[in-house]
Amino acid sequence: MNIKAVVFDYGQVICFPQDPKLLGSFARRIGVDREKFESLVWTLREGYDRGTLTSREYYKEILSRLGVSMDDKSIDEMAEKDLDSWKNINGGTVSIMEDVKKSGYILGILSNMPHDFLVWARENVPVFSLASVSLFSCEAGLVKPEEAIYRKLLSLLGLDGEEVVFFDDIENNVKGARALGIQAFLWESPEKARHVLSSLGVKL
Repeated sequence: MNIKAVVFDYGQVICFPQDPKLLGSFARRIGVDREKFESLVWTLREGYDRGTLTSREYYKEILSRLGVSMDDKSIDEMAEKDLDSWKNINGGTVSIMEDVKKSGYILGILSNMPHDFLVWARENVPVFSLASVSLFSCEAGLVKPEEAIYRKLLSLLGLDGEEVVFFDDIENNVKGARALGIQAFLWESPEKARHVLSSLGVKL
């Protein structure tokens, strides 16, 4: 197997997981059940990540489904806190990405990400500028695990699936990539990722 590219998801891979208490604090603030609120956060997230909803529209839709009204300033503050919670970068992952690049492999990023966060990431996460291929849901109008986004990734890379390693923290996204022959793995840790890459003959 001749691996030529290594691609990373962003959320919970390049960055650390969101504080698990955050969504609960939002639910308490607006006076609704946490489970119901959290369910809507992820159910409606697709439109936000696809780029068809702004952050304010996304949260307004969540609140509307819950029968809650909130002024725009408060909505924007909540959306900003949500985005801020995804800004804690995992140095271990960054180190692997830098090593992938230095070792001559194609470095890629494939992530479901809304427009407003992508603007921040490009300006503040140096490793984004290292990636030779970057594919983001909000710009492509496609989201993982849709088949089309993986096909677009392979087209941008100019490679067959078996030549690409992909790490993601969501099982369905891994399955979607594997369906096209991509060597996809569920993210556990930077240390585990290095072991996986080594087992595939990737020399870092």
